[in-house]
Amino acid sequence: MGLMAPVKDGKIVETESQKSLAKAVKSTNDSMDKEAFLQLLVAQMQYQDPLEPTSNTEYISQYAQFSQVEQMQNLAATSELARATSLVGQEVYVKTTGTDGEPKYVYGKVDYVAFENNKAYVSIEESLYSLDDLVNVVDVVYKNAFDKGYEFSIDLNKLPAVGGIDLSHAEAIDDLEKRYNEMTDYEKSFIATETRTKLNKYIERLKEIRAIADETEKNEAEDGEEGSDSGTEETEGAEKA
Repeated sequence: MGLMAPVKDGKIVETESQKSLAKAVKSTNDSMDKEAFLQLLVAQMQYQDPLEPTSNTEYISQYAQFSQVEQMQNLAATSELARATSLVGQEVYVKTTGTDGEPKYVYGKVDYVAFENNKAYVSIEESLYSLDDLVNVVDVVYKNAFDKGYEFSIDLNKLPAVGGIDLSHAEAIDDLEKRYNEMTDYEKSFIATETRTKLNKYIERLKEIRAIADETEKNEAEDGEEGSDSGTEETEGAEKA
């Protein structure tokens, strides 16, 4: 049998079967795998009109499209595996679903990658998560700086208003001042300007409270010494009398 294909105006006309397969190829990335594509081709051959059978040209074209579909899938799988492999050792966030059905986020380091059924999975603390569920890849330095800034702001907000502090809050304020001074410039960049201003107000107010407390203690000590001297003079006067 020779190769045959319908021709109109000097051009090969695309038959309905070719149009159907072309449409299938176009949607392959979204919903069709090569097994479904092959089933479609077999069904087309099985239910073709015996009086107008599909030409050899159409079959060759369809097989070529089938090969193209398979190559596209292999390329996609290779690309996905390469992407997953590049994440090994990285810190990532993965979105998953908890036992209560609510979405939750898992954070951790990718230990290794698994590849099953043309799907890539990343391992975080011995649990596998689909690469499709990956949300963010996080730089460790950034994550640590962000966490420091967040925890610092939380602890600062636990203090009462600046006007309401006393010496009982001195230890907490001293700790916050020390933590801030030990931060790198990059870590300090995660502290909001208003937070730094608030910290300075606490530090200044604590200095005033300590100065008042020192002055009060000094005055009480001097009063005690004067009282002691006065008592001594009275005792000496009584002895002379």
